[in-house]
Amino acid sequence: MLVQKILTRIEEERGRLLNWAPLCLGLGIGLYFASPQELGPTAYGLLIATVVVALVLAWLRPWGIGPLAVALGLVAFGTCWAGARAHWVAAPVLDFRYYGPVEGRIVTIDRSQSDAVRLTLDHVRLDDVAPWKHPRRVRVSLHGNQAFLTPEIGQRVALTAHLSGPNGPVEPGGFDFQRMAWFRDIGAVGYTRVPALLLAKPKRGVVLAVTRMRQDISAWVRSVLPGETGAFAAAITTGDRSAMSQTTLQALRGSNLAHLLAISGLHMGLLTGFVFQALRIMFGLWPWLALRYPVKKLAAVVAIASGAFYLALSGGNIATERAFIMVATMFVAILFDRRALTLRAVAMAAIIVLVLHPEALTEPGFQMSFAATTALVAVFGWLRDRAKSDTARRAPKWARPILAVVISSAVAGLATAPFGAAHFNQVSHFGLVANLLSVPVMGALIMPLAVLSAVLAPLGLGWVPVKAMGPPIDWIIWVAGLVAGLDGAIGQVVAPPDAVLPCVAVGGILVTLLVGKERLVGLVPLGLALVLWMQAERPPLLVSASGGLVGVMTKSGRALSKPKGEGFAARSWLENDGDAADQDAASARPGFDGEKGFLRADLDGLRLVHLSGRGAEAQLPRACAQADLVILSAWRKADAPAGCVLLDRAGLAKTGAVALWPEPGGFRVETTVSRTGDRLWTR
Repeated sequence: MLVQKILTRIEEERGRLLNWAPLCLGLGIGLYFASPQELGPTAYGLLIATVVVALVLAWLRPWGIGPLAVALGLVAFGTCWAGARAHWVAAPVLDFRYYGPVEGRIVTIDRSQSDAVRLTLDHVRLDDVAPWKHPRRVRVSLHGNQAFLTPEIGQRVALTAHLSGPNGPVEPGGFDFQRMAWFRDIGAVGYTRVPALLLAKPKRGVVLAVTRMRQDISAWVRSVLPGETGAFAAAITTGDRSAMSQTTLQALRGSNLAHLLAISGLHMGLLTGFVFQALRIMFGLWPWLALRYPVKKLAAVVAIASGAFYLALSGGNIATERAFIMVATMFVAILFDRRALTLRAVAMAAIIVLVLHPEALTEPGFQMSFAATTALVAVFGWLRDRAKSDTARRAPKWARPILAVVISSAVAGLATAPFGAAHFNQVSHFGLVANLLSVPVMGALIMPLAVLSAVLAPLGLGWVPVKAMGPPIDWIIWVAGLVAGLDGAIGQVVAPPDAVLPCVAVGGILVTLLVGKERLVGLVPLGLALVLWMQAERPPLLVSASGGLVGVMTKSGRALSKPKGEGFAARSWLENDGDAADQDAASARPGFDGEKGFLRADLDGLRLVHLSGRGAEAQLPRACAQADLVILSAWRKADAPAGCVLLDRAGLAKTGAVALWPEPGGFRVETTVSRTGDRLWTR
């Protein structure tokens, strides 16, 4: 039996069990997040008992089931650990709409999708709200005239804001912002149109000193390189994207080059790799040092330190932290005379990240980063072994760097493509070309010049390398604009069913870790994922949580009930449909008719009326007489006519956004609450 051969191989190679640990740990974490309700004491007790029994069996190894016991124990531990993390970060969440004074200390400055400056505050104070009900963190977008405040990390500010608790998914099974906010300690979100005021300047401290250094470096880089070039340079050196225009960002996304801005695995690897190689060569040229000390290990230590400094300078977000853990694990392997680029090092980094942040498993950054790294290490390891066994087929030395760039770009692109398409609903058809033209420039010129600038800065010459970064950066921006502007550069992809990405992950891991014919087993979940994705169906009817927006699927795509308002829900629905249209264009599609505030639609024989605006409730009797289903975007004061099937504001407030599927004799209703379940972040 093929399965028996796989189990035998795993038992024979116990030293490789570490490679399988992230899969088992991730499976347990995934089970926690997939659960329809929060686990109770009994469930946690059984899981802990499973971990204990698994440890005993792993130690005694009766009947050769030690590896299976370890795997089962890791799955149970992953579920327990994710639950423990969810309870550990528990904090008050605003359960009503608040308008009034808000005070807090700025901990994060970024920009919203509307390009407004957005502040995340901690040490929050709200008027007329009990202290124990204050959210741990609040995120507020600044609109209107904000000339009275130049935001800085550590400032304590006061503003008058509209706040509410984080919203749930805009459709059943959609992106769960509530869950993300829960693990980031954000208990309320909102906006202000009133000028924010400074209450207290930042206090002194290490964190503040690093933040000020980051802001000063960003401003200095933009002064040396003005315009989009300087904004790009500031983004890749300090993580500050505030000066970048939406045009450049869209071009980078459309050409699959947006990863060049994210301080993650590519930047951390290029920086620490350059520092390691440069120091190793320099130390080797000093005979006294090279003959007395292990210069390779000294270079590895300095590379780890440079990565840690880069982590602090970039703001220390989760993506950069994950990248630092990966490179640090590889350099630590060098310190212990182990091969750095191995699947075992990648597995160790994945375990550390999952233990520190179990919720990262559900995020695209974790999935794409480790998919790319695992695939690259596996492919280049296979090529290395093949070259050793067949020296006649080795490429010429001059061609190896070129082949390495081509292979790495192709492998990383293929490995991350399913995850990028699933999360962002688009595929860059010419992304490989853009990466081949840009990544070598990033690694060979821009990152080394950034390191050289840091070395020369104490001498007052740091501006010289920064100035030299201008032409290479301009090249990347030009390539991004060219590729993104090509006909058919971006393809839209329908959102996949929930089971697709787990199947892709499991299949990819099996193909990577198994050897010989056993690898064919990995094709089964990969094939299943493809079949499920090809059969993905979108809801024929979607209703927003407020009832103010309705989307009906037509032959020309989803028709929306209004051209403005609830833009996030409209954009998400269209993107998940694999539709490139904007809200205004979707609202012009045939699908709704009638006068303003009283829109009619027909969906496979299901007669629908959408009531909105002032006086909507007064139209209820007329609507109920004409429709099989009435959607009312208002709080109903009187009883509905007898026999009227109604979705109103009060009902939607309990169920969240709704999807309806017409069936013979009626329709099937799917609610957001039924998909998210009874979890800590939904209560």
